[in-house]
Amino acid sequence: MRAAFRSLTLAVIGALALASAASAAEVHVMISGGLTAAYKALVPEFERKTGHKVVTAFGPSMGTTTNAIPVRLARGEPADVLIMVGYALGDLIKQGKVVADSRVDLVKSPIGIAVKSGAPQPDISSADTVKQALLAAKSVAYSDSASGVYVSTEMFGKLGIADQMKDKARMIPATPVGEIVARGEAEIGLQQISELKPVAGIDIVGPLPEPLQKITVFSAGIATVSKEPEAGKALIGFLASSDARDALVKSGLDPIAAGATH
Repeated sequence: MRAAFRSLTLAVIGALALASAASAAEVHVMISGGLTAAYKALVPEFERKTGHKVVTAFGPSMGTTTNAIPVRLARGEPADVLIMVGYALGDLIKQGKVVADSRVDLVKSPIGIAVKSGAPQPDISSADTVKQALLAAKSVAYSDSASGVYVSTEMFGKLGIADQMKDKARMIPATPVGEIVARGEAEIGLQQISELKPVAGIDIVGPLPEPLQKITVFSAGIATVSKEPEAGKALIGFLASSDARDALVKSGLDPIAAGATH
């Protein structure tokens, strides 16, 4: 009798274990730098709550570097969830690489200015003082993603200094701009504040003033090649929920209302 009961108990435990394993998924995520710090803090909580395992590949939202998300997709790397600059995700939707109605806009991200730790911090309170700081700097670095595209193609022109910046401002592919500033390879760095915050060895002077500021929206969506779309939707829902808010704000991001879609 005891042996039969023990066998039945073990069978039930085994069945439950198999059911649990079947419901747990391996979610493959491709994510760009803007949300990385908050994402790394939030993923362990998501894994604990759901039992899913998250496998992450990091890279820029655009560009042709090896790790750029469009390049990773073209290479056939596994992807369930893409988290990247909103308009770049929109391009992938148009190309049929992301499920259109899966898009969720997660956060707004402002551009900031950084200098090496301990270096004099320029006045960036107005468009004119930013202009003077950029002209006075010997070298300026900006990213190869959304913020850098804006800085190089719009902001310099708006300030009337495009010609003066040609020889001393450079785009940094793949590497966080803050790291270039921390190494002393650029006096001033411009990038999303959420991408500057995790970098040691720099001081964030502050966000660009309102007349120059360009807010980038970061969005998430399900890749059309996804093998785990439901688990992917669960991850996106978690990142858009109130449970994620504190980590997002702490990393310099402005959360968009949960469930807001474009």
